[in-house]
Amino acid sequence: MKGRVFVIGLGLIGGSLALCIKKEHKDAIIIGYDIHQEQARLGKMLGVIDEVADHIAEGAKTADLIIISAPVIETEAIIHLLSEQSLKPEVIITDTGSTKSKIVANAASLNKKGYTFIGGHPMAGSHKSGVSAAKEILFENAFYLLTPEDHIESSKVEMLKAWLKGTNAKFLSVTPDTHDYLTGIVSHFPHIIAASIVRQTERLAEEESLIPRLAAGGFRDITRIASSSPEMWKDILLHNREVLIDLIDKWKEEMDWVKLLLEQENSGEIFHYFQQAKQFRDGLPLREKGAIPAFYDLYVDVPDYPGVISEITGYLAKENISITNIRILETREDEIYGVLVISFQTEEDRERAEKCIHTCSSYATSIGI
Repeated sequence: MKGRVFVIGLGLIGGSLALCIKKEHKDAIIIGYDIHQEQARLGKMLGVIDEVADHIAEGAKTADLIIISAPVIETEAIIHLLSEQSLKPEVIITDTGSTKSKIVANAASLNKKGYTFIGGHPMAGSHKSGVSAAKEILFENAFYLLTPEDHIESSKVEMLKAWLKGTNAKFLSVTPDTHDYLTGIVSHFPHIIAASIVRQTERLAEEESLIPRLAAGGFRDITRIASSSPEMWKDILLHNREVLIDLIDKWKEEMDWVKLLLEQENSGEIFHYFQQAKQFRDGLPLREKGAIPAFYDLYVDVPDYPGVISEITGYLAKENISITNIRILETREDEIYGVLVISFQTEEDRERAEKCIHTCSSYATSIGI
């Protein structure tokens, strides 16, 4: 497809969408804008975009597709700004926000001008941020939710999908309210729970100094999403407050039930509680990408000597295996071996890394998942 694509917000998501469109549509011209001008300049230098717009109005006026990849509160302001511009009559405008009802409602100002707005939410991400972290494969096999209103022509939805074909994502169309309910359950609410666990642990750590040392490994894994952007999650929670208030009420009922089982020392029901949770979780898809980005970890026993981490990562670099994160577990008291945890974005990368380390290293005593 030919045309001009204007990406507003050149972070991980906006930058990755730009790369996907460039890959699939060789004749398209990608214009980029970011509130941090150095991000836009870096995006052009890296080949993520073709042109830099100094202002939103400048990039929007000739665009055939406008992608707003900004925090949800800022997206509302950008929609209002676009509604005051003279745009191409056939332009399609979409966003990448994690909430949809309020954003789609705000887009009524665009619809009144005859412009097409289709809400979007690519359900993929990474712990990295910025345009330098952008990658073509970020959305591969991930769900990409679209929230077209009833008055939007199906041909417009198909055209947006065609523009985004290079993502290799799985497109699903739902209503804005359904989107917010679904993502509230599987993404927004878990972030609240993770943050609450960390906050409680922090308070208890004031009384017991060993807690921070022991809160590594599995604790860090199950609370990983608590390290997400506080600013972003403040906005998301306020946008989806009605859904989340209802989920919190249900969570209180759930915890009251567990508390009662403990007070009654009801062994059978406690067993059933965990068994039912295990059965449901074990039945979830293993290889599907969901609302919360998955990372695939490899645990490697390595000797404690200078340069061992660079040695391991050097082996992986030679095989062109990309690492998303790396850390050392601090729960062991011995001084001979440490546990290196290496995270990958795909299971295939983890399997390749395991084979690579087994082949190249003579001292990695155990490797596990």
